[in-house]
Amino acid sequence: MVNKGGLVGLVGRQVLAAEILGGRQVGIRIDDETLSFFDPASRELLRVRPNPLSPDEVQRLRGLRPAGPPPRPSVEPVRVQRRVSATGTVMVCRQVVSLGRTYTGQTVTVHVAESMITVELDGQVRVIQRTTDIPVRHVKANKPREVSDVVQAHRQASPGTRTSNITWD
Repeated sequence: MVNKGGLVGLVGRQVLAAEILGGRQVGIRIDDETLSFFDPASRELLRVRPNPLSPDEVQRLRGLRPAGPPPRPSVEPVRVQRRVSATGTVMVCRQVVSLGRTYTGQTVTVHVAESMITVELDGQVRVIQRTTDIPVRHVKANKPREVSDVVQAHRQASPGTRTSNITWD
């Protein structure tokens, strides 16, 4: 069972699975270099982490049994959000996707599959051939920053500074 902080207790130490898996029952496949966290019912791969356990520690685990077939990654497209940059592009899996400057500042939904990237824009769907094999690392887009947020952060960093000293790039 993963605790609410995303940790699993193994051999008296806390091992990070993922915070998003908090409260969930998971299976753990222990290989020489990695720990694979998977859903026990479907054997869908949820996370892979480096293995911090020595072979002696692995042997001391209770309930240890031979590993079954390796868990498989999800076959469904991963759904992510991205905020369109000032130049009209988004970056997904280190691939730059050009959408056009008319969408600057908008948050778009992107579906990332093994060979395609699909972007939903104004009721339209754009399909782009995927040129990288890098997995998705960030699911949510950055929230847009307001000028008041920047000024407030500046004031908190240096309380005696006047806002007229702020330079805008």
